[in-house]
Amino acid sequence: MKNVYIEGIQGTGKTTLLRLLGQKLTDYHVYWEGDYCPVELAWCTYMTKAEYQQALKDFPDLTEEIKKRTTVEGDRYIIEYTRILAERRDFYEYMERFELYNGRKPLDEYKRILLTRYTNFQGSGNIFECSFFQNTMEELLLYYDMTEQEIVAFYEELFVALKDKDFVMVYLQSDAIEENILQIKKERSDGSGNEMWYPLMLRYLNETPYGKKHPFEGVEDMAKHFRCRMEMELKVIEKVIGDQAIVVPAKEYKLEKLIKQICEN
Repeated sequence: MKNVYIEGIQGTGKTTLLRLLGQKLTDYHVYWEGDYCPVELAWCTYMTKAEYQQALKDFPDLTEEIKKRTTVEGDRYIIEYTRILAERRDFYEYMERFELYNGRKPLDEYKRILLTRYTNFQGSGNIFECSFFQNTMEELLLYYDMTEQEIVAFYEELFVALKDKDFVMVYLQSDAIEENILQIKKERSDGSGNEMWYPLMLRYLNETPYGKKHPFEGVEDMAKHFRCRMEMELKVIEKVIGDQAIVVPAKEYKLEKLIKQICEN
């Protein structure tokens, strides 16, 4: 059994593919973005014991839910905080401060944390969503402003820890980037038609160090960034991952054929 990493820029159908593979490969464990995951920490806290204990004191009404959603790794407390239903918005703002991402760690420490978790990871028969490229690549481009050469070197070091662990990536490639953004804008709206995803994504991009230097004004700028990210990810596939990656056209692949490729990879 493999460890399958599903990647691609926003709007390429990663979550849909994850669901389809999970339905077909029933012996596999599916990790959705935001779940506690042995290789990825997006939308989870990365706390010290003191920080964790303080959070329990600050949110006594959520203590039991927090404990249910906590995994301890060594001296760190990882909470799937976005899986907790809380009426207080300040709970999510509080927990977000303890995420690994958004420039919260010096680059060397950030890389060390990832490398340690990848090295410690054991097992097979898992399907991961956005656990190798998406969140880390955004970090490298938007917060650390790394060059292509630096990014390739970064991933060369990380991939050493995973390449012999039944690694196979399915990369969903798309040239219809602006069309994808417009579709997400429409789909991810509330019952009244108010856009939810797009304004948050635009604000996120503009609050990064890169965005402050190069403001994102609309769909065109967002599409340009996603295109740049896709090209960078494909470059890493070419130079680092090689034939352990299966690149397919987003939303146009044949599922049974893709499953056969995964199993034979």
